[in-house]
Amino acid sequence: MANNPADHPPGNSVAEGNHEGDFGVSMVDLRTVMELRSTEAVNKIRDTYGDVQGICRRLKTSPIEGLSGNPVDLEKRHTAFGQNFIPPKKPKTFLQLVWEALQDVTLIILEIAAIISLGLSFYHPPGGDSEACGATSGGVEDEGEAQAGWIEGAAILFSVIIVVLVTAFNDWSKEKQFRGLQSRIEQEQKFTVIRKGQVIQIPVAEIVVGDIAQIKYGDLLPADGILIQGNDLKIDESSLTGESDQVRKSMEKDPMLLSGTHVMEGSGRMVVSAVGLNSQTGIIFTLLGASENDEEKKVKKTKTQDGIALEIQPLKSEEAAESEEKEEVKPVKKVNVTKKEKSVLQGKLTRLAVQIGKAGLIMSAVTVIILILYFVIDTFGVQGRQWLAECTPIYIQYFVKFFIIGVTVLVVAVPEGLPLAVTISLAYSVKKMMKDNNLVRHLDACETMGNATAICSDKTGTLTMNRMTVVQAYIGDTHYKTVPEPDAIKPDTLEIMVNSISINSAYTTKILPPEKEGGLPRHVGNKTECALLGLVLELKRDYQPIRDEVPEEKLYKVYTFNSSRKSMSTVLKNADGGFRMYSKGASEIILRKCSRILDAQGQPRVFKPKDRDEMVRKVIEPMACDGLRTICVAYRDFPAEAGEPDWDAENDILNELTCIAVVGIEDPVRPEVPEAISKCQRAGITVRMVTGDNINTARAIATKCGILLPGEDFLCLEGKEFNQQIRNDKGEVEQERLDKVWPKLRVLARSSPTDKHTLVKGIIDSTVGETRQVVAVTGDGTNDGPALKKADVGFAMGIAGTDVAKEASDIILTDDNFTSIVKAVMWGRNVYDSISKFLQFQLTVNVVAVIVAFTGACITQDSPLKAVQMLWVNLIMDTLASLALATEPPTESLLLRKPYGRNKPLISRTMMKNILGHAVYQLVIIFTLLFAGENFFDIDSGRNAPLHSPPSEHYTIVFNVFVMMQLFNEINARKIHGERNVFEGVYRNPIFCSVVLGTFALQIVIVQFGGKPFSCTALTIDQWLWCVFIGVGELLWGQLISAIPTHHLKFLKEAGHGITKEEIPEEELNEGTDEIDHAEMELRRGQILWFRGLNRIQTQMDVVYTFQTSQAAVPGALRRQPSVVSQHNDATAAKTLSSPTHIGLSSSSSLTNSGGALPPAAAASSSTAGN
Repeated sequence: MANNPADHPPGNSVAEGNHEGDFGVSMVDLRTVMELRSTEAVNKIRDTYGDVQGICRRLKTSPIEGLSGNPVDLEKRHTAFGQNFIPPKKPKTFLQLVWEALQDVTLIILEIAAIISLGLSFYHPPGGDSEACGATSGGVEDEGEAQAGWIEGAAILFSVIIVVLVTAFNDWSKEKQFRGLQSRIEQEQKFTVIRKGQVIQIPVAEIVVGDIAQIKYGDLLPADGILIQGNDLKIDESSLTGESDQVRKSMEKDPMLLSGTHVMEGSGRMVVSAVGLNSQTGIIFTLLGASENDEEKKVKKTKTQDGIALEIQPLKSEEAAESEEKEEVKPVKKVNVTKKEKSVLQGKLTRLAVQIGKAGLIMSAVTVIILILYFVIDTFGVQGRQWLAECTPIYIQYFVKFFIIGVTVLVVAVPEGLPLAVTISLAYSVKKMMKDNNLVRHLDACETMGNATAICSDKTGTLTMNRMTVVQAYIGDTHYKTVPEPDAIKPDTLEIMVNSISINSAYTTKILPPEKEGGLPRHVGNKTECALLGLVLELKRDYQPIRDEVPEEKLYKVYTFNSSRKSMSTVLKNADGGFRMYSKGASEIILRKCSRILDAQGQPRVFKPKDRDEMVRKVIEPMACDGLRTICVAYRDFPAEAGEPDWDAENDILNELTCIAVVGIEDPVRPEVPEAISKCQRAGITVRMVTGDNINTARAIATKCGILLPGEDFLCLEGKEFNQQIRNDKGEVEQERLDKVWPKLRVLARSSPTDKHTLVKGIIDSTVGETRQVVAVTGDGTNDGPALKKADVGFAMGIAGTDVAKEASDIILTDDNFTSIVKAVMWGRNVYDSISKFLQFQLTVNVVAVIVAFTGACITQDSPLKAVQMLWVNLIMDTLASLALATEPPTESLLLRKPYGRNKPLISRTMMKNILGHAVYQLVIIFTLLFAGENFFDIDSGRNAPLHSPPSEHYTIVFNVFVMMQLFNEINARKIHGERNVFEGVYRNPIFCSVVLGTFALQIVIVQFGGKPFSCTALTIDQWLWCVFIGVGELLWGQLISAIPTHHLKFLKEAGHGITKEEIPEEELNEGTDEIDHAEMELRRGQILWFRGLNRIQTQMDVVYTFQTSQAAVPGALRRQPSVVSQHNDATAAKTLSSPTHIGLSSSSSLTNSGGALPPAAAASSSTAGN
């Protein structure tokens, strides 16, 4: 093997000037190799480079030692072959966000009204002031006041600008937060490479061409590479090719490994041959114009539900791939991809907002019509005036004023603060959840968690500490209750056991010295293997010398562990030409394959089925009942005379074993778990344990955790039994059978990943209870992917989890701890409550403001609250209140109630009682002040003031009282379940306090110094005290309302339900539809056509490009693979398209699988499938 040429001084390079000349192979050469598959690739490598070692030599890297890690060398590799980084799309600039915020319809109407009003105020027609125009121009004190007509228009424009800036800033900070989160997820992605002969983990972005990377089960490959050494390697390439079959990789047949694919089984080493934009995933992204230029055209598509463009970085194109694959296989199920699109809460909110908006629109239209009619009848009918040409501008000015009042009513009625409140609440929660070890990947997962009714948890690592140690052993006919002394075991037995454990385990698994003095040794790699290596160390032996003697290259054949085998075996070739195989695995499985066992003398004796049953009864079951996991270690010799066995006939190979020992491994329950589980049970959440362990171990641990309580008739099933109970004779899962099992099921042992998926799907689809179950699932293995994706919320383990599991999850538990899930439930419920609090506050203001503006306008021809004042109220209500109420920290008391369920209305009866109760108080006060306030305060009346008259004290007091009542009602709104103490825990929320005090201070400034723009005059201290006093009355009134028991108020309606099945037209209830949001449907019809058009063009361009570059060898790679964003939107669109477009696509999308490029028409139609 070549020595490490990377250590040579760069002077030896071929051509100094040309960067690529430093290496014996250029980027283009490598790229051509990487585009080939299987035998073609093998031949090309053989013809051009001799073998993979030849490529390593040219890349100046050693297959054993790896790169030197010298910064100069790494820098060179960056220049020659690029970096392992696919540049993300540029974030939206602040100005783009401002522009988006300006698209709001109500704001546009206001802007137009304000501009017309401005224009008219500057237009003074000759003779317009004559008496002929009636009272219109009366009441103007002097010229200066008349000139001030522009102020109102300007003030409205100014407040619109404020609202827009605030919205844009929120969007901007939200996107920034999201990107921060994204980059954090990416930085945490590390990969194992060999440098200077040391195995180290480096961030994915630092991988360079020529690195030797170690790959193992569960990895998501970060770059393209060529296999140098592999054991039983199987790769899932569906993310690139759409083929769901796993591809076997080997040096002889197919050594090409592609970035973005998943290792499903086995392990090995590869030399990295392409990174970043030059890797296969990178090439597809460049092809799809994920780089800047084309993206501009697609900007229209990237606005997802709540204004965040949910871009997940390209390397993460897993989701897109998954959904592509789902489309291929069963066109009908395609709707499932949309599951993550719209959460329950957003569905309810959109519906509620649309309902409120419609009501507001009607109110404002009626207001305008009444005002205009009244004015016209009064001026031209009652006073009998003529319409004179010179008076037209003055009349129009009146009409504009009425129009502005109407729009203002609309602005106040439409709760555009709702999406803002949701976003702030979610963003705040996500930020805080980071501290609680929850890294949220999909914002809405956090709120869904609050509704969770069931948690299916793994055992190992989540409920237990995942720090495995061997505590009992059965060796040489003796059952040791503690680890025996080395001299208690026969030397031969000890020798073979130590060898078996050291060689038959992943070489990446190690036990390292503790980081801190006196700490526990660090376990690296597979925890079960660590326990066995720990046993070797406890027997005063060392595994490292044995591994050095038999390096990985010398392993003849490795059967790696996977979920169906539940065992691992390694074959070595002996000097005499025979073979020895070491095996280990779950004890009941390996013991079934054993025909001999080593006795006390270390000699093999016959091991019959009855011996085995006795051993199970006397050794394995007692161990399992102590909550231990039992592992059997065995070996088998193949004599040289018999010739080489057929290694692919796995069942014959893994037979006739000789059992060496059975060990019991303890994985202690985390001390905080029992408490967390009892919290879940109090909160109405059922915790189920799904584990691959044996049923006795599982039952013991479940009892320790409190999942099984003594004296309750809960079910503990093994996977086999579970399947017998839920499947019919044909082996299909029947929902009715499943419904009989799951409500009582608490522990599912010896379960396969498919069992987990079946259980989760069964619980979610079940219609047994009154509400649909919301299921959270934890998973760490690659095989948990489907269950994590299917669940409403998938939790992946941050430490033990594989990349595939993290990819499929919604939340990553950075400490792998079950208690963090309970925290997530608390935050989820808190989000829901925060939004209800905000709604309760907002709707009270809405009801009052709309009624006041409406009746005031109809009776006095002028809204008591001016447009600018309304906008200020709107600002308090929307932006500031959502800040204050959406950032309430959660309390433990949230876990004392049952989950709300998916169909529970947002506004409960209690809340409706509060809203109407407070509205009554406020309306009574306002109308009293409006029609009798001048007598009470002894001031001039402000009613029926002419156009452009100066602001009156009377209306200022009305406005001030209104704001004071809102402020104090904001404190009332902190409690929504009818609690008495509204101040409870208020000091724990500094944001709330500062918002309330800040609003109060601003109100003083507006009233005292706001003057003409705010239509305010300064008030005296007495008047101020009265205003505050009336405001405080809100708190007392709140106590009175909460004293009325809600159950007497049967007439109160709830509002903001989720969509029920009955309301959805038949044809939309096709299989797999989750929530169809009708409010959204209206808005989406146009967008869908737009998407489809875009996608057709895009697909046709891709196809043409394919033909030009004639890369027919990789048809799969060129298929549309949009970034997650457009996938997201396409998916939503697919959801909202209820027309029969789903049908007939199966034929066209099956074309895609048949290899070869497609005719443009077929490509276009299959791409429409995505839309």
